[in-house]
Amino acid sequence: MTHKTHVRRLLPALLAIACTSHAETTENPDQLEEITVKATTTRNKASDYYQKDAGGATRTDTPLQETSQSVKIISRQVLDDIHATRLDDTFDLVSGVSRQNNYGGLWDNFAIRGFAGHDNTGPAMLRNGFSGNRGVNPPRDTANTERVEFLKGPAAALYGNSEPGGTLNVVTKKPQFKSSNVAEVYAGSYDTYLTSIDSTGALSENLAYRMIVAAEDKGSFRDYVDSERLLIAPSFTWLLGPSTTLNYELEYLKHRTPIDRGIALRDSNGNRLPHIKLSRFLGEPNAGDVTMEAYTHQLSLEHEFSERWRGRIGIAYKDNKTEGNTVEQLTGINRVTPGGTVSRRQRGRDFDSDDLSLQAELNGKFETGSINHDFLVGIEAYRFNNHQIQLTSAAVAPINLYAPVYGQQALPHLTTLSDFKEKQTDIALFVQDQLSLTEKWKLMGGLRFESYRQELHTRHNSPGTEAKQDHFVVSPRAGITYVASPQVSLYGSFSRSFRPNSGAAGGSQYGLDATGKGFNPERSRAFELGLKYQSLNQRLGGNIALFDITKHNVLTADPADPGFSIAAGEVRSRGLELDLSGQLTECLRLIASYAYVDAYLGKDLQAASSIVEAGSRLMNIPKHSANTLLMHEQPLTNGGKLGLGGGFSYVGKRTDGPEALFDLPSYVTVRLMTYWQIDEKLRLSFDVTNLFDREYYTSSYTNTWAMPGTPRMMTLGLQAKF
Repeated sequence: MTHKTHVRRLLPALLAIACTSHAETTENPDQLEEITVKATTTRNKASDYYQKDAGGATRTDTPLQETSQSVKIISRQVLDDIHATRLDDTFDLVSGVSRQNNYGGLWDNFAIRGFAGHDNTGPAMLRNGFSGNRGVNPPRDTANTERVEFLKGPAAALYGNSEPGGTLNVVTKKPQFKSSNVAEVYAGSYDTYLTSIDSTGALSENLAYRMIVAAEDKGSFRDYVDSERLLIAPSFTWLLGPSTTLNYELEYLKHRTPIDRGIALRDSNGNRLPHIKLSRFLGEPNAGDVTMEAYTHQLSLEHEFSERWRGRIGIAYKDNKTEGNTVEQLTGINRVTPGGTVSRRQRGRDFDSDDLSLQAELNGKFETGSINHDFLVGIEAYRFNNHQIQLTSAAVAPINLYAPVYGQQALPHLTTLSDFKEKQTDIALFVQDQLSLTEKWKLMGGLRFESYRQELHTRHNSPGTEAKQDHFVVSPRAGITYVASPQVSLYGSFSRSFRPNSGAAGGSQYGLDATGKGFNPERSRAFELGLKYQSLNQRLGGNIALFDITKHNVLTADPADPGFSIAAGEVRSRGLELDLSGQLTECLRLIASYAYVDAYLGKDLQAASSIVEAGSRLMNIPKHSANTLLMHEQPLTNGGKLGLGGGFSYVGKRTDGPEALFDLPSYVTVRLMTYWQIDEKLRLSFDVTNLFDREYYTSSYTNTWAMPGTPRMMTLGLQAKF
């Protein structure tokens, strides 16, 4: 039975549950009143656009206003208002965040302040403070997401290897002891259906549960491209005593989709191809789909030793598998004829990885004379195993952009292109102290000492190649904050970070240079100055930040052997960010941002067949971007609410890929959001994205892999509490 069948069978069942529940609770006003109070209490923590706690930025309960770092938190209220179903729905709402090549639809990929993860590994991402995406991971679902924290700047001092532009931390929903049950169903353009159930409550006085199930059958404006997803996420909270809590979470996510590399934009002469249908699929419908499965377990024990001291120990295990075949267009300017005929290849993928992490930390508050300390010390260790097999075949018949003919030949037999294993082991000690020198001056310092080992084994050619490397890394950060008033604070910070270089090198030697050695890790340093604002009622807040970041040891083609790579590149990013979010009035909430990001090569980049000169802009990074989202909520006389909102996203022009052959044009998209809260139990919604049906491109990797944006899309939804 397919996911589509599951979804369509669940839709009427959930509608029936919702309507039945509404009828039953209406007949019993006492029960309705009791559940209403519980639902309101549960949502208070996530009901504001502006979140005043720093969250993952310090791993402590430091207020955002006192943190010497730019942090943007997308709350559950924002996710609900825009009806975000996937993590990438949040990218346009945060300054300095830009979309990147998403591996044909197989993962979430983004850049913060101009820095993206490696082409074949993606950016650094956390899930409840644990690494969330080592290896190849399916796009995240938001059904079990409480909030998304964008931690700007290097996070290596607390979390280890990461990109210097910033790190994304997804915080999941937790079990509640007050009963709540929510069912949601959505139907949208392009034959898109989604249904979910979120149930939480007490199993006993000391044990609470939460069960979240979401199924999606998502159509597409792209020919022959759709996806199916299934999320099952049970979790439990056990109060072992008045000061001790045990939490366990399981997440199972299955994602199935064909790889879609988008369309070609330029021919071999460098000319723009005219009149291309944005729906055109350049693969083969009969090549099959890629299926991704991810199992994530997280277990944590928290204990309060006193009012001032608390400890936490946690363990996480993640197991991923990706497999499937595809036909996709070849990269390179010479792969497209002036008549629009595109060369293609067949590829097969069989990826397996497992990731085991352990964390232990102690946080306490104490004084030395007149200085107050918020002290944190911890250890962290992980072991990551990654096995990737890639297959290829003889040439596949080319396809014409204007008159595609599918199934011209039986797909040829696949043979092994590369087969490698990678093992990473890491152990780290981190220390952080936040000092309140006076009521106005706050000082923060942190150090992380990390011992990292990488083992690579390529097995395509007998007897294969093995390489090992060890690194000891110290990642410092320091910051100072001046709290001028309860409303305004100024801050400055400096930090360093690193990230292992485990990317492709050339031929079948994944992660190795021409001499068979591994690459030195990327190393970065960053400066940031900023101003934070918070209204007196703490419901509206904003941030202005200036930053300057440099990253070294970026992989570039080896001049002596361009088929391989060396760690010798440098990239820089400087810019300005503005963010504002919260309640403008009791009925009007806002989220808005603007970013100027000047991200460019600091040294010449040696590509396979050319040199990209220093000063060239990094791919898919706009210099200017902005967004605004407004939601007006009007109470009704019967106790319901009526919401009407909208907003726009602007993305400036961007270079298409490493060779910077052309620019993707700038664009503006507009969204419309409406809902009718009929009563405390039922809510109807109607949303339109890309209201004016603008044609645009979200990202590109080369001239043959440009991804068109989604045309106008309408979605009708129903939410029921019971």
